[in-house]
Amino acid sequence: MAQAARESDEIIIEHPNRDKAGSRLTRLTVIGLLVVSAVLLIILSVGGWERTAGAKGLQVFYVVLYLGLAFFVGRWSRGVLPVAAAFAIILFIFAAVSAPGWYDRASDGFAETTLEAELIGLLCIVLAVVQIVLIVFAMRGFQQAWNVEVERARAEYEGGRGGRGVAQAAPA
Repeated sequence: MAQAARESDEIIIEHPNRDKAGSRLTRLTVIGLLVVSAVLLIILSVGGWERTAGAKGLQVFYVVLYLGLAFFVGRWSRGVLPVAAAFAIILFIFAAVSAPGWYDRASDGFAETTLEAELIGLLCIVLAVVQIVLIVFAMRGFQQAWNVEVERARAEYEGGRGGRGVAQAAPA
């Protein structure tokens, strides 16, 4: 009897905003945009590595950072979303400023790169656009309050699970 009383007093923590389709889609979109950004950075780094002046360490840092941020977003960490947006703003500036320079390198007299200079310029523009979309979705995810927790008794949780009962907020 004491065991049954303890089980009924057990508290279950739910995150109702994580169950919404919009939150799940936003999370997957942010993860996808972070991974796409990292892949674009890898392609850009390989394509222009020998002509990239002083930004090699920054490119490696961004690839590692974006993959790490994607991991934490995958674990529903809402706190990294503004960090992702802030770094996306900085990367947007770098990509937007560097694109015209790569198009200028397409003329005669410049040293060759692994990828054609026009392709690298185009990829810089694509990277800039991806960063704008990443900023929008990261901030949208931050507004969705993934961190909201609702405490429910185990009996209420198991009883309401069949029909996805509505959780009531309980004092902490």
